[in-house]
Amino acid sequence: MPIKINYLKTHNTKSISQNIILFSKEKFKINDLKSHLSKSESAYIEDLIKSIDLKKNIFIFELSSKRKIVLISVKNNLNISEVENLGAEFYGRINQEKNNQYFLISDSLSNKQNNFLGHFLHGLKLKSYGFKKYKTKKDDKIISINVVGNKNKPSVQNQLKFKALEQGTFYARDLVSEPGNVLHPDEYAKRISSLKKEGLKINIYDEKKLKKLGMHALLGVGQGSIRGSYLVTMEWNGAKNNSKPLAFVGKGVCFDTGGYSLKPARFMEDMTYDMAGSATVVGLMKNLALRKAKINAVGVVGLVENMVSGNAQRPGDIVKSYSGKTIEILNTDAEGRLVLADALTFTEKKFKPKLIVDLATLTGAIIVCLGSEYAGLFSNNDKLSDQLFEAGEKVNEKVWRMPLHKNYDKLMNSKNADVQNINYVGGAGSTTAAQFLQRFILNKTPWAHLDIAGMAFSKYGGALNSGGATGFGVRLLNQFIEDNYE
Repeated sequence: MPIKINYLKTHNTKSISQNIILFSKEKFKINDLKSHLSKSESAYIEDLIKSIDLKKNIFIFELSSKRKIVLISVKNNLNISEVENLGAEFYGRINQEKNNQYFLISDSLSNKQNNFLGHFLHGLKLKSYGFKKYKTKKDDKIISINVVGNKNKPSVQNQLKFKALEQGTFYARDLVSEPGNVLHPDEYAKRISSLKKEGLKINIYDEKKLKKLGMHALLGVGQGSIRGSYLVTMEWNGAKNNSKPLAFVGKGVCFDTGGYSLKPARFMEDMTYDMAGSATVVGLMKNLALRKAKINAVGVVGLVENMVSGNAQRPGDIVKSYSGKTIEILNTDAEGRLVLADALTFTEKKFKPKLIVDLATLTGAIIVCLGSEYAGLFSNNDKLSDQLFEAGEKVNEKVWRMPLHKNYDKLMNSKNADVQNINYVGGAGSTTAAQFLQRFILNKTPWAHLDIAGMAFSKYGGALNSGGATGFGVRLLNQFIEDNYE
């Protein structure tokens, strides 16, 4: 259900006759809150607290049909992620209530953590997302949170930052949630082009341009579809100097049948989210533009549809990539790495970036290994790996480093071409996929590959999402940029 947050001027909290939200110290100690309540309300709540489970974080006390007191217990030393999770938990509670207007008393917050309320409301907003575009029966209810008080409100600048991050994350979720018949590569390219209005420089390379460039690895994946194949670049120049950009590359397979190496019918409908890596890159670039980030950055996405037809790529085909290296296609369902191979080399050659981070729903093997708790991190650079790990821990979009080693290369060597696109020996599916990608980083640019196959979509929901597309990576990479490059 949508949330609207209003920041109101100073307000006499005792005069508010509607629902109010108060933050208490740990275990619902309310001595400091009595200035916001009448004597009878304080006495009533103190009496009820004696019988409640103090391990819980939130209680709602119904004083009348028109007035409820929402009491939120704030533990000491919460980290950013825990504060945001508390906001998300709060949304889960009020979303079950019939009331749609609350007054949050910012002065009740005694926790001195920097920007506590901003992160709390950020978690609340992230959890409130839902993709209801194709529901014919609309729920028009909006929950309003009116923030009143003199203290603890996030600054205007921080409000704008959080809003930009939410819009970027929601945009990524929207893209992943769209069905394949709507968000095919032609439509996707158009939507990215619309972000010019946010200040991004957009270039779209269609099939004619890609053929001229020699991107036959990418084009081979999409040749079975009636839709076009594209490479789209998004540039944000927010630094005052001409410093090298940070580069982010995303796999955008809008629907993946597996091609002639056909996927099983069960769960194939989920393959609309095989473009989630590209959605993260698009959402991140939108966020950077909206918040006027003081960096130079480029986003590059390869947009294709992997279909079966008389013109589709066959197992055994050999294609020449943009790098000049030849690739033997032994399995047409190992297609994302082909898209990324051309996109990575192009990004490195054209933009000469400071670093490259790519994201892709690349392998089912990473889900076997890490489940839906961590994205797999593969990198040629220890510093970059550490920075991504630390950013992920802060925002609870966690990554775990997996090995790369030259000994894995022999599993990807082809008898007929420079490299084959799968490991036929078996095992190490995610590592050999990353090892394949590393061959297309030609100039030793610091590079990290995030395999987000287990993180991009959640059947059951998570701490900050209610199920469906998660937008994983937008907040992670935003934190990574803020901590290290701004």
